[in-house]
Amino acid sequence: MSTAIVSQQPRLEDAALNTWKEAQYLTCDLSVEVVVDRFTVRDLLQLVRGSVVDSGCKQASNLPLLVNAQMVAWVEFELLGDRLAVRMMELV
Repeated sequence: MSTAIVSQQPRLEDAALNTWKEAQYLTCDLSVEVVVDRFTVRDLLQLVRGSVVDSGCKQASNLPLLVNAQMVAWVEFELLGDRLAVRMMELV
């Protein structure tokens, strides 16, 4: 009787996980874009610490989350105590 030798190849998920393990400490730029209609250069020059800019967005509005200028998800703003946060609603 012969015995077949089967080498176990890593599953795709394992290979992808290993790739991410190597890349997980790379830095990236994360940004959320909020459109502000009728915002002028004059408005920009008048901004000071503590200024509030009315974006016209509702709190539940979906906003694009960008990583290194590439859209990766839709998020919405949320208040956590005295901090403004974003909650991820949908990965793209």
